[in-house]
Amino acid sequence: MTTLTIKEFTQAVGGGMTPRMVRHYHQLGLLPQPVRSPSNYRLYTQKDVLRLQRIVALKQQGFQLNHIRQILEVEPEEDTTASLMTQLQQQYRAVIQQISQLRQTASALEGLLGRDRDCEIIQAEVLAQLKLLEVDTQTGLGGLEKLWNGLDAQVHAHPEAFAESLERLLPEFSSRSEIEQDLISNLVLACGDVSLASFVRLSDRAIATSREVLKSGCQIVADIPTVAAALDTTRLAHLGCPVETLIDNSHITTATEAEKAFWQDQKWQEKLQQVSPGCVLVIGYAPSVLLSVCKAIQNQEIQPALVIGMPIGFSHAPAAKRQLMQSCVPFITVEGTLGGGLLAATVLNSLVESLIEKPDCHCYLRHS
Repeated sequence: MTTLTIKEFTQAVGGGMTPRMVRHYHQLGLLPQPVRSPSNYRLYTQKDVLRLQRIVALKQQGFQLNHIRQILEVEPEEDTTASLMTQLQQQYRAVIQQISQLRQTASALEGLLGRDRDCEIIQAEVLAQLKLLEVDTQTGLGGLEKLWNGLDAQVHAHPEAFAESLERLLPEFSSRSEIEQDLISNLVLACGDVSLASFVRLSDRAIATSREVLKSGCQIVADIPTVAAALDTTRLAHLGCPVETLIDNSHITTATEAEKAFWQDQKWQEKLQQVSPGCVLVIGYAPSVLLSVCKAIQNQEIQPALVIGMPIGFSHAPAAKRQLMQSCVPFITVEGTLGGGLLAATVLNSLVESLIEKPDCHCYLRHS
């Protein structure tokens, strides 16, 4: 049996693995202790390579090391499916609890950092009192509630200054274009979750391509009426961009209904094949629509100029988005399960807003 030294072992695994990381994984119990040569060198086998590659792959998918150890502890000869699924469900609940706790902390920080300048005087007073507060006692918690009440009392004095809040809360985006920064800001405002900014993905030419085709009056295709209704029809009318709905049924209003309708009625799938070359697809609900779009693009059956792919779902939607990001077409998406019709429409509206000032909401009717 061929054996490898620790240096050869890390090279075979790849992924930036180092001997120091290997020794760390031994200490954590993720890797079994290797056999030793007569000179006391660690010797590894191909089985060790495969195990460490699996550890690296799971880590890249976001699993924590203690979770990975539990997954690897399930013996192959056991009925692993039920056991592993139970473990993953337990881990998921633990992670969701951690996210909930972090979300509470984030909300408290947002409540302080997101205050605009008109609140700064009382905010400074609250921060000064916060340093003196014993939050571990019941009295302290009551005092904290009073501080928040005092701070919140100022919100009735003026409208919220969203730009000031986002300037403090959003990550550093100086390397991105002004249009891209504005798009991400609008997405955050549409859902109220600052963390969304880290999951927005745009292809290299997404912005430039969208501006070109929108100025030329391209066709806009939304997956369901709810998404189409959220589009900025006033600006689109001024640009000469017609809006079409793929699943053209006013009774379809949810992701569940959209997914079911697209699969059950062949006419919607056939309609997808008929979209105009150079159109912009806006998909906010049905993951199967995005999957079909990616397949049709790959088979050169349709040629959209841009795909805004933000369907909702927990298995098909993330997979559809990954396929979109691997396609050759310009795209804008949000990684993972996050998405929705409002977010998809917000993206298109931000792109359109970058091209044309808000016109009189009825002036285009006089020219129709």
